[in-house]
Amino acid sequence: MVIIGKGLEEAEEARLIQFLRNNQDVFAWSSSDLRGVSREVIEHELRVNPKAKLVKQGQRSMSEERQKAAQAEVQKLLDAGVIREVQYPEWLANVVMVPKKNGKWRMCIDFTILNKACPKDEYPLPRIDTLVDAAACSEMLSMLDCFSGYHQIFMNKADEEKTSFTTPFGTYCYVRMPEGLRNAGCTFNRMIKKVLGDQLGRNISAYVDDVVVRSKRKEDHIQDLCETFANLRRHGLKLNPEKCVFGV
Repeated sequence: MVIIGKGLEEAEEARLIQFLRNNQDVFAWSSSDLRGVSREVIEHELRVNPKAKLVKQGQRSMSEERQKAAQAEVQKLLDAGVIREVQYPEWLANVVMVPKKNGKWRMCIDFTILNKACPKDEYPLPRIDTLVDAAACSEMLSMLDCFSGYHQIFMNKADEEKTSFTTPFGTYCYVRMPEGLRNAGCTFNRMIKKVLGDQLGRNISAYVDDVVVRSKRKEDHIQDLCETFANLRRHGLKLNPEKCVFGV
């Protein structure tokens, strides 16, 4: 299910629902629906300093509860093709389990040392105030959220094993770009520029994996959504239905 605005007129609501039904393939209904953005469009490179000292972190101990949560998350990532097993990594990071407000756990990887060995990407992030001003001039908006956005971008194959991390039940590396890497946000913004570039500033505002389709006239909104979904489909970028809001 997705969320639609409750202030829509009956005809507007019917058109929007029909549009969404016709474009279900642009949503990822589970991790298995993620095929990833083509490597020809973009992939994430680390550009590690060749003179940097290779570091293997010693495995930290964790409670049984944390181990079970980490094992469940690792299995989820394996099933989605986000990570793979690795045997002889030269870089090795630790898993850090962070408690969430809902009582569950978030699995993070301590890439601190690896990040220090990578140069900073100076690709600019959008200005929030500019995005807000653009949205304020629109009669209708739809807010899109990319499903596991960073994981839709592949790692450069030569850099995969540099993202290796250790757990009590195995050692793995990322096939797709993880959060926590120094320049992951910049790489995602570059991807958005390539996927939606001709729309940015015209009928799209984007900040990392949050995308707003905005229409100056509400009668043009379905057409603006059509253009957006066509670009997403062409490049294989999937949306998270649970976090999208249409026709506001």
